Amino acid sequence: MWALRRASKSIRCHGYRVGAPRACCAKPDVLSDDLQHGLGNHERGQFIAIRYLLPKSFLCVPSVPAKFFVGSRNLSSKAGARSSGDEDDLEEGFSELETPPDVHGVGENHENEVCVDELVSEPKLSDDESEDSLLEPAHNELDLSDDETGMNGGNESQKSATCPLFEIVAGAPFQSIHIALDKWVTEGNTVDHDEILNAMYSLRKHRIFGKALKLMEWVVANNRLDLTEHDYASLVDLIAKVHGLYSAEKYIEMRVPKSFQGEVIYRTLLANCVTAQNRKKTEEVFNKMRVLGFPLTDFSYNQLFLLYKQYDRKKIGDVLLLMEKENVKPNLFTYRLLIDIKGRAKDIAGMEQVLDAMKAEGVRPNASIQAAVAGHYIFKGHYEKAEAVLKELEGGDLEANRAMCCKLLPLYAALGKVDEVGRVWKACEVSPRLEECVAAIMAWGKVGHVEKAEAVFEMIIKTWKKVTSKHYPTLLRIYADHKMLAKGKDLVKRMLDNGIRLGPLTWTAIVKLYADCGEVEKADSILQKVAQQTVAKPMYGSYITLLDKYAEKGDIHNAEKIFHRLRQHGYVGRIQPYQFLLQAYINAKTPVYGFRERIKADGIVPNKTVAAQLAKIDPFMKSPNLNFLD
Repeated sequence: MWALRRASKSIRCHGYRVGAPRACCAKPDVLSDDLQHGLGNHERGQFIAIRYLLPKSFLCVPSVPAKFFVGSRNLSSKAGARSSGDEDDLEEGFSELETPPDVHGVGENHENEVCVDELVSEPKLSDDESEDSLLEPAHNELDLSDDETGMNGGNESQKSATCPLFEIVAGAPFQSIHIALDKWVTEGNTVDHDEILNAMYSLRKHRIFGKALKLMEWVVANNRLDLTEHDYASLVDLIAKVHGLYSAEKYIEMRVPKSFQGEVIYRTLLANCVTAQNRKKTEEVFNKMRVLGFPLTDFSYNQLFLLYKQYDRKKIGDVLLLMEKENVKPNLFTYRLLIDIKGRAKDIAGMEQVLDAMKAEGVRPNASIQAAVAGHYIFKGHYEKAEAVLKELEGGDLEANRAMCCKLLPLYAALGKVDEVGRVWKACEVSPRLEECVAAIMAWGKVGHVEKAEAVFEMIIKTWKKVTSKHYPTLLRIYADHKMLAKGKDLVKRMLDNGIRLGPLTWTAIVKLYADCGEVEKADSILQKVAQQTVAKPMYGSYITLLDKYAEKGDIHNAEKIFHRLRQHGYVGRIQPYQFLLQAYINAKTPVYGFRERIKADGIVPNKTVAAQLAKIDPFMKSPNLNFLD
């Protein structure tokens, strides 16, 4: 950690001052006091050194690509979902019921994976956070699993297909799950530990959290298992996902035995607070964990990093200081976060210094970190450095290092290296995996070879029998990028003709298709109907696409309408919608009154872009041209 602190320039020259976060909770002084007054326990040299952990510009982070976010919140806060990096809670923080006995090897192949679409995407949508990565699975934005890729011998698909308990729960009507389970048992079927374990894993993998909770309730009611602390943590996680944080808290207080109310239970709740984007509750739970004397792990601190990275990056330095005081060392995810912040701030030198410090601490950058570094190099224009990283990632033998193809394809596409995209795809083309096909579709679309992207898509249709709505949006987005509305409509019609259910990812792609082709009102109408007629709420990216388009047109009325819908669906606490809304007023050349107070009331800390917009649109700001009148 000392090496990491020495990796950057002093932050003093950048005008940054370490401040204490104002934790809004029952014990608001716990976190803030340690950060504010705990400095007295450090020597002066140590206090100065801690600044070297901080990125170059926390107060003024410039525009960065929409999806250069190294790891989504799912890396550690999607409790119970398969996560990337070292934050895999299926093994570390939750019930043994969450991972089948023979699938541990499966997870290793996907550990630390980054959604390729997060690394190379349109910089247009956001200078703050990835639009979808905050809510969707971290392994891949399309939630692609390897059950259709042939990886790992197809073991994972066999578990889902040969797990009768999963089929019973997944196929039964929600209100009749307990009846179906009782009937299944009376027919002579047994429900053993491994069967429950496999069913829970499959339900979580498919994000069927409501039915997973129903299964666990039935298991508890029928005394099928002696619950451990991790099993109770799994229940808390499911309750938080299905019924909300308040219900999860009540369950801990009233149903979890006191002997099990430990760090695992509360960090599960903490992770769900971050997932729910509830800053106040996150700080409250974290402080409660400290009051109760739990030994806080790097996992818990990473939850604060994820929270403050999104809402108040100035606080990241405070968390690092507290980590040092508590002698908690950064893990791989922490380094990934710092590298990402440096890269997003366009501080390439600082990013390289963090990498050097990371190696000095004996932490080896994995493939995901290398891919992210290459992505930041590409965005900043350091193309030679990016190519050097990609060659290192490739390892000299592409066939032997086949797992890297999914990362190399979109990154070479971002560099505009058509020949390299073709070379990497040629190594996969003979016996392609599904995830490689998806990466190839994105890469060919990125370099403008739409016909080749279509050919790969047709290969998917012919090769894999089970092609779901998770695989179509990739091509739809390419049609949107190239304004091919007719082809996009034909693809949607093809989905419907094949009986494919249109999910949130597909609707997001359809909204983007119409909006990018100039039919913003049509896209708005489609999204409104979807929101009214489907159970699953539209994704954040659907609304932000429309808000961006209305802002470009200076359409204040519709921009405010979309902004209101975002809040209605719980997408609050992000600065990006305010940025687009302000841009709508700027483009309309219309003054806006009270917007600064509006942001403050919502607990949003303006970044550099929003601060500049506020200064530009403030109707009370005196024009410099009128100074001569004074």
